[in-house]
Parts: sequence; structure tokens; C-alpha cells
Amino acid sequence: MSASLATEDVTYSVDGHRLLNGVSLEAAPGETVGVVGPNGSGKTTFLRCVYGTLRPASGRVLLDGEDAVAMTARRRARHVAAVPQDAQGVAGLTVRQVVAMGRSPHKRFWEGDTVRDEEFVRDALARTGAAGLAGRRFEELSGGERQRALVARALVQEPVLLVLDEPTNHLDVRYQLELLGLIRDLGTTNLLALHDLNLAATYCDRLYVLREGRVVAGGKPGEVLTEGMLAEVYGVRAEVTEHAVTGLPTVVYLGVAPGEAE
Repeated sequence: MSASLATEDVTYSVDGHRLLNGVSLEAAPGETVGVVGPNGSGKTTFLRCVYGTLRPASGRVLLDGEDAVAMTARRRARHVAAVPQDAQGVAGLTVRQVVAMGRSPHKRFWEGDTVRDEEFVRDALARTGAAGLAGRRFEELSGGERQRALVARALVQEPVLLVLDEPTNHLDVRYQLELLGLIRDLGTTNLLALHDLNLAATYCDRLYVLREGRVVAGGKPGEVLTEGMLAEVYGVRAEVTEHAVTGLPTVVYLGVAPGEAE
């Protein structure tokens, strides 16, 4: 299942400093949309406004046209699953137990796990390549292993919108490709913040570029990833070509743009 996502002029401020300034974007049902931009551009703050840990100062977050901010936390958790950068498990729990926590929005507080819950957990662990970790304690895992377990926890929520902040952090190349391929094939609507622009071009249907809390470009990867944008937004010289096999834009970095060196 999937849902449409639309944010309309989302703003957010801390101590009078505006971190987001009128951010608007759209994701069609089943689409994978990437949010890119340099450090400090507002990507994480924006994603937190979408999945609900921050409340926008103004603007709206619409899920299938419904104001997600007005949803109860429980109802929102049945629709939106998130894997934040700083996501944690619970000390002392096994990976299987951490993943099973994702079923909590679908059951009453006192209910134990059902056979169906256990099936969701097994499937999610297998799909994220984490089945072999099921019996290990979460705090004993490497960063990449934790990331796979946390994505599995998000999957068992049965979300229609999956929001991930740098999901490939700590993962080697193989698991980066496997995880992003899995996310793209889930059938959910996906919103991802990514640093790697070549991965973003490969796995995202559309990209939005943030700079200082504003959207400065949006569209298909080939429309967004231009040498001019990279010089203006990232301060780098780059060559952007069409890959001979995939037909997708490929970014080769050539150095710091003139005037940007410290």
C-alpha cells in the first residue's frame, strides 16, 4: 500500500532562527523521492516535520490529502514509519524483539505477539538481510547491522509512507544497493534524505534540493543534477554525464569550485 504525500510551505524555527522556509514537495503513491543538499540545509529537520517528531510552525503535511499533523500519534504510526539517523533500539533486547516493537501501533498495549506478528518480523528480517542477527542483542551490533534491524522494524509497521534519514550510513556498498533496491520495490511511498548523489540518481524517481531551508531545485534526477547546481549549492566543480548502461546522470567530482576554497 502507498499514499500520496504533499508538504505545503512548511516552516520551522528554533530560537528565532528559521531552519525551514516554505518547503513544498510532492510524492505520488509508490514513488521514491529523495531530499538532497549540503550539511545544514534542513534535510533532517524537514523529515522530522514529515514523520511527526517536530511540529511545523506553519504549513501542512498532507497524507492522501489528510493533515498528518492532526492525526493521533497512534494513527500516524499506522501510516508513517521512520528510520531517523539517531534511531535506537532498547538496551537488553534482541534484534527480533526490537523489530517486533514495530507492530505496537496495530495492537492494544496488553496484547502479546500473534502468529501474524511473528510472520511480519521474520519476513522483515529476511528482506533486510538481518535474519542471522535475530537472536543477538541490539547494542552488540555494528552500525550497519543496526541500520538493517531498524529498517526491518519500520517495515513491520505496514506503513504507506516510509521516511528514512541517510539509510545507507554505515553500510558497505553491497548493502547500500540491496537496501535502496528493497526500499524502492516495497510498494510504499518513500521519502529519503541522501548524501550520495549517484545513489540518489539511481534509486529516486524525483529529487528536491534544499539549501538553507529552502527548495532550490526539484524534478527528475537528470533535471536536478546539473553542473551549475552542484557549483552553486555544493560549491564543487563536477562533470555530470549520462551513464552508458543505465542512462542515468552520473556525477564525477573534480574539485572545489572557484571561490569556495578556504
